[in-house]
Amino acid sequence: MENNKTYSYDEAYGASLEYFNGDELAARVWVNKYALKDSFGNIYEKSPEDMHHRITDEVVRIENKYKNPMSAEEVFGLLDHFKYIVPAGSPMTGIGNNHQVASLSNCFVVGLDGDADSYGAILRVDEEQVQLMKRRGGVGHDLSHLRPKGSPVNNSALTSTGLVPFMERYSNSTREVAQDGRRGALMLSVSIKHPDSEAFIDAKMTEGKITGANVSVKIDDDFMRCATEGKEYTQQFPVESDNPKMKCTVDASKLWAKIVHNAWKSAEPGVLFWDTITRESIPDCYADLGFKTVSTNPCGEIPLCPYDSCRLLSINLYSYVENPFTDKARFDFDLFRKHVAMAQRIMDDIVDMELEKIDLIMEKIKRDPQSDEVKGTEYHLWEKIKRKSGMGRRTGVGITAEGDMIAAMGLRYGTEEATAFSVEVHRTLALAAYRSSVDMAKERGAFEIFDAGREAANPFINRIKEADPQLYADMVKYGRRNIACLTIAPTGTTSLMTQTTSGIEPVFLPVYKRRRKVNPNDTDVHVDFVDETGDSFEEYIVYHNKFIEWMKVNGIDTAKRYTQEEIDELIARSPYYKATANDVDWLMKVRMQGAIQKWVDHSISVTINLPNNVDEALVNRLYVEAWKSGCKGCTVYRDGSRSGVMIAVDKKKKGGDKSGGTQLPPCSHPQVTEVRPQTLECDVVRFQNNKEKWVAFVGLLDGYPYEIFTGLQDDEEGIVLPKTITKGKIIKQTNEDGSHRYDFQFENKRGYKTTVEGLSEKFNPEYWNYAKLISGVLRYRMPIAHVIKLVGSLQLKSESINTWKIGVERALKKYIVDGTEAKGQKCPVCGQEALVYQEGCLICKNCGSSRCG
Repeated sequence: MENNKTYSYDEAYGASLEYFNGDELAARVWVNKYALKDSFGNIYEKSPEDMHHRITDEVVRIENKYKNPMSAEEVFGLLDHFKYIVPAGSPMTGIGNNHQVASLSNCFVVGLDGDADSYGAILRVDEEQVQLMKRRGGVGHDLSHLRPKGSPVNNSALTSTGLVPFMERYSNSTREVAQDGRRGALMLSVSIKHPDSEAFIDAKMTEGKITGANVSVKIDDDFMRCATEGKEYTQQFPVESDNPKMKCTVDASKLWAKIVHNAWKSAEPGVLFWDTITRESIPDCYADLGFKTVSTNPCGEIPLCPYDSCRLLSINLYSYVENPFTDKARFDFDLFRKHVAMAQRIMDDIVDMELEKIDLIMEKIKRDPQSDEVKGTEYHLWEKIKRKSGMGRRTGVGITAEGDMIAAMGLRYGTEEATAFSVEVHRTLALAAYRSSVDMAKERGAFEIFDAGREAANPFINRIKEADPQLYADMVKYGRRNIACLTIAPTGTTSLMTQTTSGIEPVFLPVYKRRRKVNPNDTDVHVDFVDETGDSFEEYIVYHNKFIEWMKVNGIDTAKRYTQEEIDELIARSPYYKATANDVDWLMKVRMQGAIQKWVDHSISVTINLPNNVDEALVNRLYVEAWKSGCKGCTVYRDGSRSGVMIAVDKKKKGGDKSGGTQLPPCSHPQVTEVRPQTLECDVVRFQNNKEKWVAFVGLLDGYPYEIFTGLQDDEEGIVLPKTITKGKIIKQTNEDGSHRYDFQFENKRGYKTTVEGLSEKFNPEYWNYAKLISGVLRYRMPIAHVIKLVGSLQLKSESINTWKIGVERALKKYIVDGTEAKGQKCPVCGQEALVYQEGCLICKNCGSSRCG
């Protein structure tokens, strides 16, 4: 019987906080993202225990349709407290949810056969991706079928516009779709063989373009050989035709250098080693039956054919380590095999649930008030997805907590010993999952188009055959329930609930500091310092959950307040030492991915995190090593690189710009810095308009204004600072959810450093938006006098914003070099255009009048 009791947010949060043993972040994530809700936001579950009972009931319902069903006790024991098996977001929120009609699939790919580059086909794909995104799905599709720029077309345009305008179309559509408060997710791919691939590679380097999509290039082995050997490479269209309409040759090494440069600068494009993907793909053995892989989901871990989808689930590897963090640590392979088999069964049950969900979606579409003409596309889309899902019964069993498992075994992430152990775990997982799929084929029947002969030459299947000949023999005899079984996906928010490292990644940081304001009169409060305004602050340490487990196992007091030196000493003693995301040997990480990939039939989502100061040669080396190691794809992220996605400032040629501009003399103003430094020196500028007190924080790079934050002082949601503070630092920080904020830090008379967190959150959003506009032109080094003129020319209706303009002008005038002419402005006394800036004021060289304002 369905429970219609609802809970307040505070009730659910309180119960979840207790469930997660006081982990506030895990509790909030669960209530906000995964608790059962209706379309109005009413909450129907009090804690994850309720959710796990809901999922258990549905799994057992499906199990009871088949032979040898699992019991409710078995299933709940796997799910409880996220200990062993963790369904991904869409299954977790959608299973047993009768309040909302949504798919259980995390990943989709769409794409039309035939004349797929007609306007009708392009618009159809656009509509299909939107329809899927509104049901929570991430979508991928390939653009290799679109005609290159300049190709003849059969309409009044005469020639094709190429790929980029359609990239923008699909990107904009994605940004318009909201999924439970989050935007849609899109992957766009193109073959390197396509003559427009260079334009595709460059498309995201322009600020404001293609902001709603991830982009990846499908790279074949021939291109990689040409790029590494300095040879020419042939592009053509159609890319797979034996008789192409267009052919051209390119310098492969130069095009490869552009891919590397753009990835170094902006973290995109990602690379997909397409020959490796298709050569290893089991579904591609059935390409002629509609299972030809064409693109991937947005995170790249599931290569898919058109209109197929995949549901995901993770196994918590840490939970299989007995006696963790001791010299007696061992991995329980027997329990692991048993649970992998059960996980594969649950995944197959979820395929049945998804087919039921698709029926509900199609019934809802039928009932919708729109005409059949309007809703026909969506209905037909789900018909195609249901057909493909039922034919292949594709699943995505993956893992999380790889980093914690390695540490718990006393190994160091990134070493050869740790990689060898991980490979053995993933080999065991693959064999157990495939054994389970074969056993289900005996009980439930093989997937509809299974044909052992088609798969006989597949490298992945032959690895299975070599590792377990009996398994292969049974598979040939009975078939397999699922066309493909395995993946390794990112497990960002779900790993917060397992309280472990995410996916295959190492720990991000084992220990970090946070600060909070406290009431000094409260009991059990330690006041670290009191600032000039009398506010008391406490600094506290946040430990990675499994780092605390290591401390407990080794008899280290977890309640003691440690100094930074003591914390550093603790980390150095732990298995997390030199094993964080920024510490690991990047080449070893790539080789580890390639070695594990051999036991994952889909793909692996992994990012190589690099510090800001690495050069492009390292990115090149990592990408080439990924290809050689057998990776199916690779993404690098250089710290701060995302903020470097800007339109390049044209460098003027000697002798001046032929368009009429003049060449600036050397060092007339600082150079453009596209990537914002993490820390900037800051001036605090105070001013008063009428009775209002204002403050501006001006971030300085080489003494020159680079950004500005400004707003009211002493406002309830504004800034309160000691009057003596005139300088400090603005620090760009990364929040736990990956977003950014800007903190102001200053040192008071006692030498304590005080931080005002989140300048962007302290002011009226309207001020913040205009401050971003002004900061943008400051970063591109528009002369200060021109910036002031720009600010003054803003036509704003709001009285308060116009007052704000005056404050910004006054703050910036401080940085104008004396003697700078105010071109275009006339003296209000004598009427002559003879005004210059001196000490922040306008002085008329003709009559001597002075005006500050």
